[in-house]
Amino acid sequence: MKDNVSVITMFYLSGLNETMSQRWILFFFSLLCYCIILLVNVSLIVTIILDNSLHEPMYILLCVFCMNGLYGTTGFFPKFLWDLLSPVHIISYPGCLVQAHVIYSFLCGDLSILAVMAYDRYLAICRPLEYHTIMSKQRLIKLVCFSWVTPFCAGGINNLLVFRLQLCSSYISKLFCVNWVIVTLACFPSETVVNSIVGYITILIYVLHGFFIMWSYIYLIKTCVNSIENRAKFMQTCVPHLTSLLAFFVGVLFDVMSMRVGSKDLQQSLQKFVVIQCSVILPLMNPLIYGFKLTKIRNKILRVISLKCDLKH
Repeated sequence: MKDNVSVITMFYLSGLNETMSQRWILFFFSLLCYCIILLVNVSLIVTIILDNSLHEPMYILLCVFCMNGLYGTTGFFPKFLWDLLSPVHIISYPGCLVQAHVIYSFLCGDLSILAVMAYDRYLAICRPLEYHTIMSKQRLIKLVCFSWVTPFCAGGINNLLVFRLQLCSSYISKLFCVNWVIVTLACFPSETVVNSIVGYITILIYVLHGFFIMWSYIYLIKTCVNSIENRAKFMQTCVPHLTSLLAFFVGVLFDVMSMRVGSKDLQQSLQKFVVIQCSVILPLMNPLIYGFKLTKIRNKILRVISLKCDLKH
């Protein structure tokens, strides 16, 4: 029976079919969003790299966070913009696996970095005297490597497991490639058992990340309630983290809902919301809220802007 299965070399993405009548408007706004995302993230990254006073764990982690945002949007926007200009929305099998891997590792990486940020804030507020001893340069490098390498390896393992499957369909009802959607195209469900097990283990690992983050902030809130100084520090440095975390979980929740609901129209609407949430709102919101909320970065950016205005005059 397996010998009769045709080999899939290309996938057809059908998530754009309903919006092709307004594709030029969509292309313009998508390109504008991508340019703004590049501008704000690169500006924040360059500001942190060039200013020695910002070479502290909190700002370095923010820099890593913005780099991860650029990595994720690069996995989505170029292909999406190309599809808006093309009458046929196709992607090669290897290209689909690469895109699925980038988006998967970007989302998991975001959660890992948020977990490291929560740990950093816990040390800074709850154990200030030990902060610089514990959060040394070497430990910071190890944590950053963990937050990038772990999602990259998890995504790679999931892709290897997908690659061994024989597929019976080449139609993906999404705007982009997703690992689990490719798994559902398998001809023989019995072959996907290992994919499911590894997938659930990965979900469990990142759910534990989420619990660790929530525990950290619950502990921080308890610590900061009775101290005006700690309360001010919490409001300035932790509120942006919590905002990013909330936005991330909203995106994940709607993504799960979009895969589970039966109505096709509702499913398409939820998918588009998830795309906007993960590829536009998160990479755009994070540098903006951190840039405006963290005093050092805000002052540095305002100083650069005022200097440029003075030079023009």
